[in-house]
Amino acid sequence: MDNYRFILSGGGTGGHIYPAIAIADELKLRYPDAAFLFVGAKDRMEMEKVPRAGYKIKGLWISGIQRKLTLKNLMFPFKLISSLISAGKIVAKFKPSVVIGTGGFASGPVLKMASRKGIPCVLQEQNSYAGITNKLLAKKAAKICVAYDDMGRFFPEDKIVKTGNPVRADLIDPIKHANEAYEFFGLNPEKITLLVLGGSLGARRINELIEKELGFFSKLGIQLIWQCGSVYYEEYKKYHSADVKVYDFLYKMNFAYSAADVIISRAGASSVSELCIVGKPVLFIPSPNVAEDHQTKNAKSLVLKQAALMVEEKDLADKFEEVFSNLNESEEHKKLLSENIKALALPDATKNIVDEIEHLLKS
Repeated sequence: MDNYRFILSGGGTGGHIYPAIAIADELKLRYPDAAFLFVGAKDRMEMEKVPRAGYKIKGLWISGIQRKLTLKNLMFPFKLISSLISAGKIVAKFKPSVVIGTGGFASGPVLKMASRKGIPCVLQEQNSYAGITNKLLAKKAAKICVAYDDMGRFFPEDKIVKTGNPVRADLIDPIKHANEAYEFFGLNPEKITLLVLGGSLGARRINELIEKELGFFSKLGIQLIWQCGSVYYEEYKKYHSADVKVYDFLYKMNFAYSAADVIISRAGASSVSELCIVGKPVLFIPSPNVAEDHQTKNAKSLVLKQAALMVEEKDLADKFEEVFSNLNESEEHKKLLSENIKALALPDATKNIVDEIEHLLKS
């Protein structure tokens, strides 16, 4: 039997959406006749990204709780009740074989209602510090797929499987695209290339830093691929030149990783997993504005293993140039970071997660 039915739920950020799509793609490969339905939060990016990947999606009226007292917080109980009712109807109508949650507030009501009906649920936790939704759902989950060690702090040990985070298949061997990549970006293969990543929307503080340090990079003879994000592109596109390539979004990530000698990045879970596979020296500048400061925790877990460097936003003015100069001048340090981050890679994560789902289907 391969006419299984799968509900996948997760969203709010690319870090929750892209793993869900990767899992769906692998399930579809194994079960071509299976039916798929995504459930996300209305008005969030999954409502656009998921259909673009070829899957149907339904939206729930749900959002997270803000850290300060706002009107949105007062609406939360009503949104939660509405979402639980809607999720119950979706589950009853679709009759899924398994429900997979990749985090984000929309996955809460869906997995809650599915587990009530005795439908097996799989959680996929991307971060080293578990998100609130997954922590609340853990007791009812059949399996919890994680990317880091020591996750027994958050979840029942007997349900945890270390699989890694799903990443895009075209990133598995980025080195082979190097010559094409230099040509694609119009870069000089003889120069050191710095790749700057701030996420699809962009990172204001990273963009401000790069703008301020353009002269510093020029003195070091470094050329840049600078992904400033769609929100900031109009502001920074004026810096596009022979040595500074400015983009709102990088559609050819495999080329960007191939060309890069050093990478500056946020420390979202999906980014960290990709960068482990890419195996280049990384300087993380984690966002301090995310739930439970999980980006800093993600970055620190690599720094402790001498697999990456980190400068927190509050320290950029004092520490960035020194940290970057020391890295740039030491080929030995670059080699060490590359080897150590590569050793943490889990390139078969998507297959491992789907193997766990298969065990549930056949048990």
